Amino acid sequence: MVAGHFGLAAAVKAKQPQVPLWSLMLATAWLDVLFVPLYIAGIERIEPAPGTGGTGYGEGVIYADYTHSLVGALALGLLFGLIAAVPWGRRTGVVLGAVVFSHWVLDLLVHRGDMPILPGNLGDLPRLGFGLWQIPLASAAAELALVAIGAVLYGRAAARRAGPAAGGRSRLAAGATFAVGVLVLGLSVLGL
Repeated sequence: MVAGHFGLAAAVKAKQPQVPLWSLMLATAWLDVLFVPLYIAGIERIEPAPGTGGTGYGEGVIYADYTHSLVGALALGLLFGLIAAVPWGRRTGVVLGAVVFSHWVLDLLVHRGDMPILPGNLGDLPRLGFGLWQIPLASAAAELALVAIGAVLYGRAAARRAGPAAGGRSRLAAGATFAVGVLVLGLSVLGL
């Protein structure tokens, strides 16, 4: 899952307007943000999926044994939420921690069986993943749906908050611009 994470963040913003948008966008990608330095260090890796070139959308088997393990994602979400609660309060911390963990849940849908339960795949337990990436049109449709739903919910919430008050049009325009931006981002990431 790539763009779908951002669609979910936009949907959460529509329902939790007190949460800063930038923090939702960071939270939804936090597991991948942490994956990058571990990938560069060779601790986590990506290998081509059997029968693919390994370079296209969903064509990799991702061994993110720390950042994308079930327990690791829960711990990273909890830590992110606790840190966020300091400046923004408990409610926002809980929301942001849940958004961090939502990344794992959405990835579970698309990843092949490459997501461990315990960090480092301790105990060599079964790896999880429903493998929707193996059906590219279905996975792209699922991501596009998340992006579209998030964009619509965000746009509607921005319009409601804008109301008839002075300056309302600029807030409505900002909401519509963001909604279209998220949709375009999603389409471009998916290569559609």
